Amino acid sequence: MVGPAELRDRFRQEFPGEPRLYRAPGRVNLIGEHTDYNDGFVLPAALELCTWVAAAARPDRRLRVQSLRVGAAIEFDLDDPAPSPRRDWSDYVRGVAVMLSRAGHRLVGANLLIDSEVPIGSGLSSSAALEVSTGYALLDLAGIAVDRTALALSCQRAENEFVGMRCGIMDQFVSCHGAAGHALLLDCRSLTFRLAPIAPSVRLVICNSMVRHELAAGEYNLRRAECERGVALLKPALPAIRALRDVGMAELTAHETALPALTFRRCRHIVTENDRVLCAGAALDAGEVEEFGRLMNASHVSMRDDYEISCRELDILVELAWRVEGVLGSRMTGGGFGGCTVSMVRADAVERFRASLAAGYLAATGIACEILVCSPGDGVGAVAQ
Repeated sequence: MVGPAELRDRFRQEFPGEPRLYRAPGRVNLIGEHTDYNDGFVLPAALELCTWVAAAARPDRRLRVQSLRVGAAIEFDLDDPAPSPRRDWSDYVRGVAVMLSRAGHRLVGANLLIDSEVPIGSGLSSSAALEVSTGYALLDLAGIAVDRTALALSCQRAENEFVGMRCGIMDQFVSCHGAAGHALLLDCRSLTFRLAPIAPSVRLVICNSMVRHELAAGEYNLRRAECERGVALLKPALPAIRALRDVGMAELTAHETALPALTFRRCRHIVTENDRVLCAGAALDAGEVEEFGRLMNASHVSMRDDYEISCRELDILVELAWRVEGVLGSRMTGGGFGGCTVSMVRADAVERFRASLAAGYLAATGIACEILVCSPGDGVGAVAQ
């Protein structure tokens, strides 16, 4: 990341006009994995790590987009009647422009120069940070008032319908609505949310495993299909259910024989994870960090054993964390099959935690992990000149 001032300077070298600057955060999900597309509950926090966009309007109806991470500029026509994906990073930008236009917004042509602090492929939602930052920029340049929830929904549609990843709403929503010092407890059906304070005595420590297994995208979509199958098989006995969010553990257990064993385990993760999220939000409200940590640990076990979205490297990081004094809880975070873990660590134990995790992971895997000590940040916005 070159920094905001240098990003402006680089824009001036590449494009005409004086840019405006925008930023949108990545996120870490503290608990509530794969519950969002099941109409359930999630508890993420926006990060101080952001994707930054320098942008200026242009007189025609074209978008010219360049990333400092990738280099080559890519240009699109906003009036293209049949926009199609390129199957690269630019699809996230173009998809957002397409969905905002379909939502009735008259965008203007623009030049965009993008840089990011959010590690790509780490499970910290670099894609949502890119979508939300560029979407906010395009609306603002066109003089359109930004409805943050509507922006999140358009960005989700871009990823679902243009990119082809059937993600839920969580990542885009917290990138839009996050608040410093807080996690965000979101009902993914109603889109109602509340902020939950994170005690100043603890830190969120993210450990990047530095691995990303290639099956991640396909397995993500498969898990979603398995949940939908579970709902279809349960519906004859539970006709009122619309999603797994509507099923309690007692009901699921009572109708276990209606489900194949694998489908039952997938459903059990979602049902128990929803309950853990609600309990975790109450624990944050009460300042009960030990209870919050216990719920994080239980979440990882469920993802490892029932949902089977962990991997050897993530399990090693979590098990190493569980052994360190001062660690309240640790779990994998994100879609799975690589990426990051998140741990809640007492502030006075952070350095001990960093040293222990770095040495233990290197010894076990031969890989040097990246460790980030983070604080919850604010959602998307324009940056003052």
